Formats: sequence, C-alpha cells, structure tokens
Amino acid sequence: MKLSVKFNGRSIPLNVSVDSTVKDLKSLLQPLTDVLPRGQKLIAKGKILEDEMKFSSLGTFSGVYKIQLIASQGLHQGSGPIKKEAPVVSNSKRISESNTKEKKPVTVVKSQSERWKLTGVIALSNSNIKVIPQQVWDCGSSVRFLDLNGNCIEEVPEAVGGLTSLQKLLLNANCLKDESFSWKGLSLLKSLSLLSLNQNLLTILPSDLAALTALKELHVAHNKLSCFPDEIGLLVNLEVLEANDNRLSTIPSCIGSCSALVEVDFSSNLLIELPETLSNLRNLKALHLHNNGLKSLPSALLKNCTQLSTLDLHGTEITMDMLREFEGWESFDERRVLKHSKQLAFRVRGSSYFDEGADKS
Repeated sequence: MKLSVKFNGRSIPLNVSVDSTVKDLKSLLQPLTDVLPRGQKLIAKGKILEDEMKFSSLGTFSGVYKIQLIASQGLHQGSGPIKKEAPVVSNSKRISESNTKEKKPVTVVKSQSERWKLTGVIALSNSNIKVIPQQVWDCGSSVRFLDLNGNCIEEVPEAVGGLTSLQKLLLNANCLKDESFSWKGLSLLKSLSLLSLNQNLLTILPSDLAALTALKELHVAHNKLSCFPDEIGLLVNLEVLEANDNRLSTIPSCIGSCSALVEVDFSSNLLIELPETLSNLRNLKALHLHNNGLKSLPSALLKNCTQLSTLDLHGTEITMDMLREFEGWESFDERRVLKHSKQLAFRVRGSSYFDEGADKS
C-alpha cells in the first residue's frame, strides 16, 4: 500500500503492508521525522488513526493514501523534528562564507611565533582563518596548547603529528570534514589529553582514535556522527565523552571498557537501546540521554554504577515508574536527591557572596 505522509511542509512517501498497523507506521516514521511514536498523531480523512488499526481495515484503495502527521511538542529525538528545509547550521554558513569571501592569510610576526615557542600556547580562536598557518607547525614539540576555535578551517594536515608535546587541541566551530582531517597525524600525539571537535561536519571517527591512549576528554558534539568505532574501548583513560546532537543510532558494547568514564553525554541522538556493558562504568557520575528513542536502560546500570547521581532521560519513553523497578534505584535516588540539595544550598547561600561588588566600575 502506498502512503504519503505530510509533515512539516514535506511529503514522505512510504510503502507498507496492508497487514501493518498504525503503530508499525509510527516506528517507520521515527527515523524519518525524529518524532517519537508516542508524540505522533496520524490523521486521515479527518479521523485520528489508532495504534492497533490495520491498514487492511481501510478496504481496497487505489493510488496513494494521504496521511497528516502532527507532532507533540518535546517528544522527539535528535535536535528536533526534521523540517522541509533544515535550518542552516553555523558550519554550513561558514563554508558558504569562506567560499564567497576572499580570505586573507593570518599574519604571524616573528615575535609572536617566538612567544608561542616560549610559552607553549598558541591562541588563534576567532581569527577568521581558513588555513592553519605554517608557523604553527614550525613550533613543533614546544606546543602544549593549540586553540583554533571559531574559524573557517577546512583541513587539519598530517603535519599536526609534529606537535609531539601537544596536550590540548581545540577545533570547535570550524568546517572540518572527514576527508580533510588527518587522523593519521593526530594518532602520533601520545600526550594529547583533550580533543575538542564540536560543531564540525564529521560523519565518522576512525580506528586511529585508539592511538590516543592519554586522552581524558573527547568532545564531538554537534557533528553528523552515526556510530563510534569499536576501538573507542581502548581509551581506558577517557573521563569525559561529549557526543550529543549527532546521528548516533548505536553505541558499541566495548564502551564498557572505558572504565575511567565519569561523564557521558549521548543526548539528542537516534538511540533506541544501550549496550548492557554500559553498566560496567563504575566511575560514572553523570549520564545524559535526553531526546532519544530509548525505551529501556541496561538492567544493571543503577545497581553497578554506584557513583551515578545525574541521569537525564527527558524526552525518552522511560518513566519514573520504570526506573523504580530497577535494582539499585533506592541508592541512586538518595545520591540524586543529595546532589540536588547541595546544588540548591550552594545557590541560596553562595549567591550574595559571589554577586557582591562584582564587575562594578
């Protein structure tokens, strides 16, 4: 049976079996619209279609059967319901601007280059550059910190491997794509503890990631990642993993080997389930999962993760009643309440102290 589902100014063509139910159709529409099934209201010929109704009950029908989809506010996965024309993201805007405007190469004077070598710090954020200056690579092993946030950089060449003492690399809000990012060069950075690639155009993380054995923080939010490589399990020193606002549909079971993880953010993705091995993360304190299609959690999560105090499940199909059935709920709830009480007390008692005389001329 041919269907045409109208949603957010666009028509979604689908073929379904006449024995399918409306509930089956909602499951098909979830990845196409980013709207969770319980947030979908399907209307045909002025009537709301009930979940258990089969399309065979509509009788014989020739041509295309038209259905209207209305989404309930807030019940979505990913960054929001997909529209006819996706909003222009900052990365795409920067790419467009970089192609239409003439970019002047950044001028690096000798004294600045010498200061970079002396301090080990290179700060070139928001410098309107498209190409990383050669003088950066010339600094070699003297560089410990490299900040290139908020530029129009499209390429990280293999020369990055020459920065052998680099500990922190910030490349947020640029125009990086898979084919122009040298993971081979990056894999040579054995001292790298923080890698931040938020707000770029990356779709994959290669197996070379495993070579970054000293990595403690990995930030890859607001990209287009659909999965993680199995080799992520080799990052045994990783403490913070920020991967929200991507297109992740699965998490590899080897994530359970990242035993040092303290905070994980998988919110606003396309996850329907999580691996049981997530329960192995005994140091985990915060797990952010809002706006996903999750219906359950690993069965031993609350029991084994005895330091977990923040569990964000807003916008999922997991309810508080479901959580109360998990073994370890009572202990988790005590930690959760205690943490929020401390935060509230800090805000009430500390606000006057921190505000008094602040920023007064």
